[in-house]
Amino acid sequence: MSSLVKKWRELADVKAELAARDWFFATSGNLSIKVTDDPLTFLVTASGKDKRKQTDEDFLLVDALGNPSEETHLKPSAETLLHVEIYNKTNAGCSLHVHTIDNNVISELYGDNGEVVFTGQEIIKAFGLWEEDAVIRIPIINNYAHIPTLAKEFAQHVNDDAGAVLIRNHGITVWGRNAFEAKKFLEACEFLFSYHIKLLLLKGAKAFA
Repeated sequence: MSSLVKKWRELADVKAELAARDWFFATSGNLSIKVTDDPLTFLVTASGKDKRKQTDEDFLLVDALGNPSEETHLKPSAETLLHVEIYNKTNAGCSLHVHTIDNNVISELYGDNGEVVFTGQEIIKAFGLWEEDAVIRIPIINNYAHIPTLAKEFAQHVNDDAGAVLIRNHGITVWGRNAFEAKKFLEACEFLFSYHIKLLLLKGAKAFA
C-alpha cells in the first residue's frame, strides 16, 4: 500500500468519526494529513463537500503553499493556508478544523480575553499535562474573512508540534504529531467547551431558582 493511500484511509477514518459526532454542519470544517516531508505534501479536504459522505473526491494532495500537486478540478478548503502554517512551522502530522456550536459559544464568551483557560478537569491529561491543577490555555483570534490575514494571525500561535487555536465565531483548529493525537486533542477541547457551557447554564438557573 502506498503512503498516499495509507494516509488517505487514515484521514477518511477520522472524517467518518467526526461526521458521526455531527461536527460538520453545512459542509463546514476541513481536515488534513501530511503525506511527505521533502517535498512537503499533504492531503486536505476538498471545498464544498458534504463531509458526512465518503467519496473518491473527499481530499486532494497539495504542496507546501497549499496549491494542488496535480491537475484536478477540486479546490482545497478555504482555510488550507492555516494547515500550510502548521506543516511549515512544526513537525505536526495532522490538522483538524471544525465548527461546533460549543466552540463558537466559548470563542464569543472569551474572545475579548484573547484566550480561554481551563483547570481542574481530569481530561486535561489528554494534552499531556499530568501535574496537579494543570492549566490549559487556548488562544482565541479574530475571524478575518481575508484568509491570508487570518493565516498570519493564526501563525503567531503555531509554535509546537501539537496545539489548538480558536477562531472567534468560526471554529477551532487543532494539530498533533499524528491523526490519533490531533483527534484526541480535538475531543478533549470539545469536552471542555461543552462541560463549561453546561456548568454556566446550571449555575445561572440555580441563581434564579
